[in-house]
Amino acid sequence: MGELKALKVRYEPWKSLHAEIEDLGVLYELALEAGDESETAGVEASLKDLSARYEKQNIYELMGGEVDKNGCFLTVHAGAGGTEACDWSQMLYRMYLRWAERRGFKVEEVDRLEAEGGIKSATCRIDGDYAYGYLKGESGVHRLVRISPFDANARRHTSFASVYLFPVIDDTIEVDIRPEDLRVDTYRSGGAGGQHVNKTDSAVRFTHLPTGIVVACQSERSQTMNRAIGMSILKSRIYEYYRQEKEKENEKFAQEKKDISWGNQIRSYVFQPYTMVKDYRTKTEMGNIQAVMDGDIDPFIEEYLRFAWRSNASN
Repeated sequence: MGELKALKVRYEPWKSLHAEIEDLGVLYELALEAGDESETAGVEASLKDLSARYEKQNIYELMGGEVDKNGCFLTVHAGAGGTEACDWSQMLYRMYLRWAERRGFKVEEVDRLEAEGGIKSATCRIDGDYAYGYLKGESGVHRLVRISPFDANARRHTSFASVYLFPVIDDTIEVDIRPEDLRVDTYRSGGAGGQHVNKTDSAVRFTHLPTGIVVACQSERSQTMNRAIGMSILKSRIYEYYRQEKEKENEKFAQEKKDISWGNQIRSYVFQPYTMVKDYRTKTEMGNIQAVMDGDIDPFIEEYLRFAWRSNASN
């Protein structure tokens, strides 16, 4: 049923567009024969609407990867910049939550490490059609330039945060994790949650020894639930790791091991002395930075998908 739903999402809008274009062609011919300019103008307006819908629907054709249609895990880490970076991480995390909310996607927080001024790191699961396909290009370092609200002298600061995306792996994709390759640690959760959360070893941390991947989960009161969620994240990360290795593109995956600092960013968000968000890969720019921080990031996402498709086609 899940596969059928995914196919319908891609097929039915094309079918509708095809039928409407044919109908519009007939109307246009009738308007020309009748010499009705007002009718011709109406046809042209409808054509612009159809063109916009075509461009929107065509984005799905750029997401043909094995797991592009799946949900995803999104992790934000604070980098260089101290309190500034923690605040920036929280702002960035909120931006993606707002984007998911705009699309009606389901979001579930999996792990959060609070810090002074914001968050040191946070991970959430986003479920919705093609959530991973849309967001996979967001992995990388994001740079913020602004007048610091934490600086009494109102100086301009630069902060960094990194974003990592991993697909949710469903039962159709097998990821083999041997027990001897796994170390499991339990510990007490931190933060809000009441006596049960803070006084029992409900939090779980998995370490995959062959890859060095570490996953922690403390969002649930039950250790059993945290184990299940943590294992799901671990499978996703191991799948992504070996997929990149198989394609001999480990240098891309190794972004996780790069310094979260100057020179490694994929996008800059400038609040002062001017307002501008710029993606360094696609050269896409937006001046309305407040709209971007409220989740309006589709122009960056869609242009990256086109950029990646062109790059793959040329190779």
